[in-house]
Amino acid sequence: MISSPSIHLNYIYNLIYQILTFLTPLITTPYVSRVIGPDGTGVQSYTNSVAQYFAIVAALGTASYGQREIARHRDDPEARTRLFWEIQLLCAITTSICLAVWVGVILFSEQYRYFYLVLTMNLLAVAFDVSWFFGGLEQYRMIVTRNILVKFAGIVCLFVFIKEKEDLLLYVALLASTTLLGNLSMWGYLRRFLVKTDIRTLKPQRHLKETIVYFIPTVATSVYTILDKTMLGWFTGNDKSQNGYYEYAAGIVNMGKILILSFNTVMSSRMSYLFADGRGREIRKMIELSLDFVLLMGMPVMMGLAGIASGFIPWFLGDKYQPVVPLLYVCSPLILIVGFSDCMGSQILTPSGKRAQSGKVIVAGAVVNAFLNMAMIPRLQAAGAAVASVIAEIFITGAYLWLCRSYISFSMIWRSGWKRFLAAALMLLFVVWMGRQAGPGPVVTFVQIGAGAAVYFVALFLMKDKFLVRQLWKK
Repeated sequence: MISSPSIHLNYIYNLIYQILTFLTPLITTPYVSRVIGPDGTGVQSYTNSVAQYFAIVAALGTASYGQREIARHRDDPEARTRLFWEIQLLCAITTSICLAVWVGVILFSEQYRYFYLVLTMNLLAVAFDVSWFFGGLEQYRMIVTRNILVKFAGIVCLFVFIKEKEDLLLYVALLASTTLLGNLSMWGYLRRFLVKTDIRTLKPQRHLKETIVYFIPTVATSVYTILDKTMLGWFTGNDKSQNGYYEYAAGIVNMGKILILSFNTVMSSRMSYLFADGRGREIRKMIELSLDFVLLMGMPVMMGLAGIASGFIPWFLGDKYQPVVPLLYVCSPLILIVGFSDCMGSQILTPSGKRAQSGKVIVAGAVVNAFLNMAMIPRLQAAGAAVASVIAEIFITGAYLWLCRSYISFSMIWRSGWKRFLAAALMLLFVVWMGRQAGPGPVVTFVQIGAGAAVYFVALFLMKDKFLVRQLWKK
């Protein structure tokens, strides 16, 4: 039997990596945005979005499904070994099929042929990705250690080799190669957790039906996380700057989601284990804890990002990226909205076996997003894609709340949320005032973040927020 680390320890491991994920763009983005430029960033965003469609099909939902199954059978070495090899073989087969079609894309594309050629490494990386196995075992220390080393290597290579706008192809190749090498590096740890098994008895096809259940919502999700960028490329033609603006706005918002999504990632495997064991009381306790955490961190990050945007973008990305500021105003609510939906999806719907129901919701949300994209992008360009994403995510979160109504109620959210909203609103006013008094600059931004966090938590403490007080006085 594998002894799993505590949730708190796993969260610390994951948070360390997520903090590095947050700091890496702070180090690299100001350099890349100026060297590559908006058009170069747009080309990278557009070509990568095309490659991601093939990567999603290649993965076929095996990562989410595999992590849940490993979590459910982690105490049985023979069962988890069989599961690993069967799911991995299935992923290798689907990746091979996608690679065959991908060759055709390379051959028939003239403008971006060499970009697609180097992005082949992204597809190969899918076949060698075994992070889902370690996630199912809650062995996050190994995942984090690997990712930290790979990120450091990528940062060093970026500053050594990317010197001018003409290095765009090399930049794309660098991003793809670090992903592939990072996935390959995980294989050395596998033998500690696997036992010998008879290859002739493996039946990868028995997982096909379940992986498709996971695959359908994954494809639908890509419509409003990837198709936005693809459609921007279609409607803006040779002007790829809109892709560049949207890429950075989405990336910065994703940085803001780090604290929330890292917690949900850690909790996902534990909730699968609890649902499989039928521990209803503990499940409800964990869900209440998770909602408290999402509200505690989502409110200030959402409002704080909107508050610093006008002073942050000029020094972080450069004067050419001023259009990113209004995009951040539009996209910042996604931090809290996606935090809620991800919490319900990863901690309730997927662990409880309701992935098919959540998949239908995501498909409906994707359809909403696609129609809104077609209506808004031609007129509003990147802003249209941003508005469409926010509306689609609100739709999905509302539907998830309905599906999870036996675990979550609006009164529960209101009890935990109203104090956080007031504290975050007070923080927003203070941060905006600071920015107007001091003007843009890196020092000002970091002071805004620190002072804003202090205002938020002091306000909550004065309002006697139960979750915060309980954690501060916890023995």
